[in-house]
Amino acid sequence: MSATPTDRRIKRRRGARVIVLTPTRHVLLQGDTDPGLPGSRFWQTPGGGIDEGETPREAAARELYEETGLAVDPAELGEPVATRTVTHGYSDRVLIQHETFFRLVTDRFEPVAAGLSEAESRRRLETRWLPLDDLPPDVWPAELALLAAHDGDPLDLGDVEESTVRFNR
Repeated sequence: MSATPTDRRIKRRRGARVIVLTPTRHVLLQGDTDPGLPGSRFWQTPGGGIDEGETPREAAARELYEETGLAVDPAELGEPVATRTVTHGYSDRVLIQHETFFRLVTDRFEPVAAGLSEAESRRRLETRWLPLDDLPPDVWPAELALLAAHDGDPLDLGDVEESTVRFNR
């Protein structure tokens, strides 16, 4: 049974994500679900929490490998393209995460889960290449197309909420 919106566990952390693009303008996205909301689906870029002692770039490279099987040297990720503080409200928990986004252009590859946790495996429905110009609904971040094309100082996307069950502070 899922928790009510007022009694969910709240976790705060730093995170790093990678916008993985092909030269033909396809983006690698992960279709996830909220197990407490059957039929729910949202799409997001590979990424996750930053471990103790890691830089955002190192965490982004590690998460990219764990979630897609693509191993890259952290230096290949270059400079961040954006930061934000995001609130993800789910049926059983709330994650408040300060995120740093990196971008990587690479040839298309077949993604494989190389190191998902048990909880991540329950939530992950699929990983798929999608045309950047024809994204499905519920893509996190909503500014994905902007970030894919951004060429300049990192954008500050501010505080945003992307939730299956909104978090009312």
